[in-house]
This record gives sequence, C-alpha cells and structure tokens, in this order.
Amino acid sequence: MSSLLPGVRPRVKAVAAALATVALLLAAPLAHADPSVPPTLVDGFGLTQVGDATGTSTDFVITVDTPQVAKEHHIKIILPSGYWSDPTRRYPVLYFLHGSPDDPVYQNYPALSTDSMITVIPDGGPRGWYADWRDQDTAAGAQNWETFHLDQVVPFIDANLRTIAAKQGRAVAGVSMGGFGALHYAQDRPDLFGQVASLSGDIDLSVDSMDLRLAVVASLTNAVGGFCGSTPLSGSGDCTGLYTPAVSSDALFGSPYPVFDADRLWNDADPSTHMDRLSGVGITIYTGDGGGDPTSLEFWVEGANTHAKEHLDALGMPYRYVDYGDGSTWGSQCDGGHDAGCWAQDLVDYVPRLEQAFAAA
Repeated sequence: MSSLLPGVRPRVKAVAAALATVALLLAAPLAHADPSVPPTLVDGFGLTQVGDATGTSTDFVITVDTPQVAKEHHIKIILPSGYWSDPTRRYPVLYFLHGSPDDPVYQNYPALSTDSMITVIPDGGPRGWYADWRDQDTAAGAQNWETFHLDQVVPFIDANLRTIAAKQGRAVAGVSMGGFGALHYAQDRPDLFGQVASLSGDIDLSVDSMDLRLAVVASLTNAVGGFCGSTPLSGSGDCTGLYTPAVSSDALFGSPYPVFDADRLWNDADPSTHMDRLSGVGITIYTGDGGGDPTSLEFWVEGANTHAKEHLDALGMPYRYVDYGDGSTWGSQCDGGHDAGCWAQDLVDYVPRLEQAFAAA
C-alpha cells in the first residue's frame, strides 16, 4: 500500500486545490456598483484575461488567452438590465456562436438583450468550426475550440456570474458555422444544454451535402475562390485574408473524401446524421432558401437543413423547423439569404420561445 502513496498524494492535492478554487469563486459572486464600466471577472479554468474589458456593466467584451487555442480571443457578455440591482437572482444562459469569418464584437442583435437571461458569445475563430482539430501541428497553432468553449468558457462563466449552472439553465445557438457548432456541442454534451438552435446552420457535412463540406475545406486551405467572386457561393464570405494561414484540407476532421472510409471523422461530427444524440434537448432549426438562387449560400444551406429534418422525422423526435423561403414574410430586413437581416428576425422569433422554455424548466 505505501508504495502507491507517492503517486496518489499529488493527485489528491491537485484535485483538492481545483475544488478549493471553484468553491472560492462560487462563494464570492461579483458585486458591481458602477454602470459605466464592465465588472472585473476572476481568471480560472485555463483562461487568463488580457487587458481591460470594454463596454458597460451589462454589455461588455473581455479578451482571454488560453493554451487550447492560439492567439487571443474575445468573449462578449450581455447581462439582464436588472442583473446588478438584484444580487440574489440567478439566470439561465444562452451561448450564442457566431459564423465564419466573424467575431463576437460584431454580434449586435437586439433580441439577445433580455431581462431574463445572460447571453455569452465566445470567439469561434474565422474558421475554427467549433471542434478540436485532428491536426494540432499546423501553421494555425493550437485549435482546440470545443475544449476551449465547453471545458473552459462554460465553467468560467458559471464561476463568475450568477447563472443557473445546470442543463435546464443552458442553451446553445448559432448562425452558419455557429449553427453547426451549436448542434455539434449539444450532441457531444447533451448533459450541458437543455435547448439548441441552428440559424442557417451548416448542419449537414455528410456526403449528401458535399457542397458545404467543400466550403469548409475552402476555409481551411484559404481557397478564397470558394468564398467570394464569381462562384456558386458568391458573396457568402470574405476575401481579405481572414482564412490565413492556409492549412491542409485534412487538418479539421481528416480526409474529406469518402474513399475507403477516409472521411469517418467528418461523418462522426456531422450533426444531421446524429440527431438521436439530442434526446432530451429542445431542438429549433431556421433556414431560408436564398430566393431559389443557387449562387446564394442559403440555397445550399436549405438543402442541408432539409436533410437534418428528414433524419429527425425518421427518428420521430420533436423539434421546431422554420423555413422562411425568400424572407418575404419574415421581417422587413430578411431577403431569404445568408445574412444578418434574416438571423435578426430568427432571434426575434426564437428568444421569447427560449425564455418560455427556461421558465418552464
């Protein structure tokens, strides 16, 4: 027995130290009196804050550093207007995932500012795809986005803010690349999230939607022709170098080509064919049709979302599915395309329903 103690004691001490840190953070919820400046959050769970937060006490952005993902990253946090006036109330949290090649700083959707929940918008990178990449040895450096978000950001938020730190108090939703991320995260960790929503999400990466799979590859390899110019995906992306440095097409999920089962990691990560993993999670899906124009990315996204719906139907699972077509009946700013005008209206529709689901839970 004594020969085991030297190995056991360090582990016991490490676990005890980690638990003590969590207990300290949870025992000392933040108090904040100045509405003109953001609150001070406490580092932890592998996240180190860089510089000062910007914004107000209820709508602010912090910058963090983590060994899990190269470079520094923004996290935008939106608190209910009454958060600081009622120091005993706890709130559910919506984790909102942006698209490619965007940044949390630019996610300015009015519907996300509510009095009943906290919204957290973590950086997903220009082409992080909300996953831990298969290949970490690329010019892009460490790319463990799923670990960053689920093992670091979620507990960091629970430790620093008055959250309902349970499945029934968390939702994850996202647009485009973030729609994939939302379903991917909820499927990998259904214990964390009670609700999931995809807004124009790239939620079919199977061979049934090779167009979207190859668009992902284009973001990895910096094949900008797949994202701008006179292509089938014209106007759907960016040509300013945000997809650099170029990495291998295999860096994310291995080979994207369905030869001799080489694409098995793509298939395992594909949300559309793993809807059974969402048992017990509320599911909502929004899509347009790009006005029926095949030069619009939303035209292809609609096909991917239709495949996901078919899998849900085959499983007999409950869900809410909204296809607003060309957008003519979906708010004054929606044209049915792959753009913020439609996503803003998606959120106008979704957020009150999510609030009702939180209240019921």
